[in-house]
Amino acid sequence: MWRSRVLVAALASLSLTLGAAGQSQAAVGLPPVVSHVPTQEKVVFITIDDGWNHDPEAARILLDQRVPVSLFLLPGATSYDTGYFTALTASAGQGRATVENHTVNHPDLTTFDAAGKDAEVCGAGEQVEATFGRAPKLLRPPYGAVNDDVRLAAKACGVKALVTWTHDFTTWGPTPPTPQLKAGDIVLLHFTPTLAADLRRALGAAKAAGLKPAALMPHLKSAGLV
Repeated sequence: MWRSRVLVAALASLSLTLGAAGQSQAAVGLPPVVSHVPTQEKVVFITIDDGWNHDPEAARILLDQRVPVSLFLLPGATSYDTGYFTALTASAGQGRATVENHTVNHPDLTTFDAAGKDAEVCGAGEQVEATFGRAPKLLRPPYGAVNDDVRLAAKACGVKALVTWTHDFTTWGPTPPTPQLKAGDIVLLHFTPTLAADLRRALGAAKAAGLKPAALMPHLKSAGLV
């Protein structure tokens, strides 16, 4: 299976070198890169990356407020305290929390060959499925680094869409200005020590704009993106 995935991705990648016409044809059928979801509904999409910091307060906010959320988790970050995340995904039956793909080691996928991309994307997908019982269909490429080779590799691993973001609400230093959210925006957060405060700020910005958090995959389907 691994060899066939790599071969498919490598052959498809080769077609990208055949000139503009070849590139146009190769791009047909690739999973889209989505930073904003076109929708008329008054919704935003909360996404949280990595998973290294397991803050109980952030978990309480997500559970108590029934926030629909896509968790783009690294397998290593979940393995030492899987229960923290299974408590969140227990609400998945109501469409509130799903675990998606963020690769194994968080590399810039554009710098990897076909075998490296396969190991990172398919490898992470397999580990997520083994841990949470569901194969992820969305990929957040680390650093938002994407090209057609990455999209081809993602497709070979069963990915339906590569999700980046509209606004990053993570506090990496001084608290950043809070952007005005619009319908269809994708909010990026991280499992850092400031997640609870960042999550409250994002939810407050959504409320101020008259928007509600919503599950991402159903809206990607409604928009015809997957």
